[in-house]
Amino acid sequence: MVTYYSPLQKEHQPRLEFFEGELKQYLDAPERTEIILDAIRQSQLGEVIAPADYGMAPLAAVHDADYLQYLRSAYSNWITTGGNPEGIYPDTFPVRGMNHRPTSPAALAGYYSMDLTAIIMAGTWSAAYDSAQCAINASQCVRMGASAAFALCRPPGHHAMADACGGYCFLNNAAIAAQWLCESGRAMRVAVLDIDFHHGNGTQMIFYRRSDVFYLSLHANPDRQYPYFTGAADELGEGAGSGYNLNYPLEAGIGDQRYLEVLTEACDEVKQYAPHYLVVSLGVDTYQGDPLGDFRLSSCAYEFIGHKLAQLKLPTVFIMEGGYGTQQLGHNVVGVLVGFESE
Repeated sequence: MVTYYSPLQKEHQPRLEFFEGELKQYLDAPERTEIILDAIRQSQLGEVIAPADYGMAPLAAVHDADYLQYLRSAYSNWITTGGNPEGIYPDTFPVRGMNHRPTSPAALAGYYSMDLTAIIMAGTWSAAYDSAQCAINASQCVRMGASAAFALCRPPGHHAMADACGGYCFLNNAAIAAQWLCESGRAMRVAVLDIDFHHGNGTQMIFYRRSDVFYLSLHANPDRQYPYFTGAADELGEGAGSGYNLNYPLEAGIGDQRYLEVLTEACDEVKQYAPHYLVVSLGVDTYQGDPLGDFRLSSCAYEFIGHKLAQLKLPTVFIMEGGYGTQQLGHNVVGVLVGFESE
């Protein structure tokens, strides 16, 4: 299985984030990708390739033009007006009827963000751009006939909406990949299966009114976990997309057996949809002890997850999302990919 990765993805290096009421070390650290790369090389999974540049068009097919322009220029505008060079930290967010689009860099930071974790720095745009290009390259690889490809994306993407960043995410890599695959032929259908600990609110919102992309997500119940305001079981899609959105909000402490049972149910739904391609938002923050999760999956579970996904017999694009417990991070990611390949 080919892995796509760009060293520019390490250029996004916030030092601190505001989490649980205090400033803490930023968890989406560049070291995450190095740990995964080391595990890929040790497992001899396959070649690691730098992504070709497909330009802005695939990003614009998913994200609003003014939002993309904001991301590209935000840091320079922030510095020009005297902002702290450590990064853009918004302090005011529009809610419930606050619809005015401001012009000052400080105000735009809140207008285009959903929380305090998507910190924009000098290297953020280049990192997010190359992360998205990895997703496009992996999708193109599968379009050209590969059974699977892995996009080692960082920053991750599934919380990014069409017009807002959040949850460490700036560009929605999984949505960009799914859209690229939808455009690969006439009447193409794509299933996006999100197995990150957190609900992929951005991916859901982007495809919520569409029937050509079926979004399914296994995640922590939003009553207790981020992103709190999406991910309920009754969110089933709207309009043309009615019935093409399926959420599995799960209880704290869920273990291997129960998780795999729910995954099997989700895979059965994918089979019924009969897509041409599968995109997997691969988060391993479901692992026991992950600092952002409360599930209790063991490392053994991830190879079984890979087996289950392979049994769908679909051309599959893996998109890296979360996973922050670095001790087993690479092992767990490779477990899914090797499990898929061995099946």
